[in-house]
Amino acid sequence: MFPFSRHGRNPVIDPRGARRYTAEAHTIAAREVEFSWDGVPMHYVPGEVMATHSINFMHLVLPEGERAMSGALAEALPLIEDQRLHEEVVGFVGQEATHASSHEGAREHLASIGLDVEPMVRTMEWLVDNVLSDRGLTGRARHAWLCERLGMFAALEHYTAVAGEWLLHAGELERAGMHPMMLDLVRWHGAEEVEHRNVAFDAFMYVDGSYARRVRTALLASATLAVLYLSTQAYLFRKDPSPGKGRFWFLQLIGTARRGLIPDLRFLVTEIPKYLRPGFHPSQLGSMDAAIRYLSGSPAANAGREGLRG
Repeated sequence: MFPFSRHGRNPVIDPRGARRYTAEAHTIAAREVEFSWDGVPMHYVPGEVMATHSINFMHLVLPEGERAMSGALAEALPLIEDQRLHEEVVGFVGQEATHASSHEGAREHLASIGLDVEPMVRTMEWLVDNVLSDRGLTGRARHAWLCERLGMFAALEHYTAVAGEWLLHAGELERAGMHPMMLDLVRWHGAEEVEHRNVAFDAFMYVDGSYARRVRTALLASATLAVLYLSTQAYLFRKDPSPGKGRFWFLQLIGTARRGLIPDLRFLVTEIPKYLRPGFHPSQLGSMDAAIRYLSGSPAANAGREGLRG
C-alpha cells in the first residue's frame, strides 16, 4: 500500500521512490460547463487540416477511453481506505464523465456537418467493451486485471497531463485563429488534466504499485496511444469531405508539428523515461496555478456557473 501522510508540506516518500504532495487543500470536483457548437466549421483551425484532426482525436477517442478509465477507478474505490485519495478518485470520475460528454457534443456536431465519425466510434466502443472492461473475472484474476488497467491508465494520464500543459500554453493555436469555443474546450480539458494529474497514479500505487507492472503498462500504453493516434489521423483525413484538404496526410502532420500547432510526436517516446524514474510523481508535472487560473476564467466553466446560479 502507498503511504499517505497528513503532516507538513514535504512530500511523502514511498519505499518504491514515488512522491505524493499531501499539503494541497485543493478539491478535485466536476464542473458544469456549457458549449455552443453553432458556427464551428469543419476546419476550426483555419487552413490547418491536420491540426484540426489532431484535436478531433480527442473528440473521437477520449470519450470511450475516459469511460473505461472511470470504470476501473470506480472498481478500485472499495479498496481505497485513505479518505483523501477516495475523495480525489470520486472527483476524478466526475471530471472524466464531463470530459466525455463534452467531446461527444463536439463529435455529434462534426457528424452533423459532414464528417463520418461513426465507424471509428464503434471501434472504440468495441475496444472498451471487449478489452478494457472487467471481462467478468472473479477473485485473484479480477484483482490482477484491475491492477493492470490501473497501471495502464496511470501511464495514459501522464500523457494527457503533458498534453494538457502544452494546450494551456499553445499560443500558436490562438495565433492561427482557432475557433474560440473549440480552443476553450481543449484548454478547459487540458487544465483539468493538469489539475487531476496525480489521481490515477496514486490509485495505482495504493492498490498495487508494482514497478514491473508500471514499466510494462507504460510501454503498452505508449504503443497503444501511438497506434490509436496515427490510425485516427489516417481515418479522419480519408473521411474529410473538404476538396482542398491536400494529399499525404502524414507529411502534413509532420509539418503541423514543426509549426507548433500540435505537440512534437516524439513525446510519446521521450516521456517514458521520465515516467519510469523511481522517484517520479505526477505532481512534478505542469503548473497547478496555471491550470486553476485558466479554469477560473474559462468561458464554458463561467457559463456553467451562471447556469447553476440561474
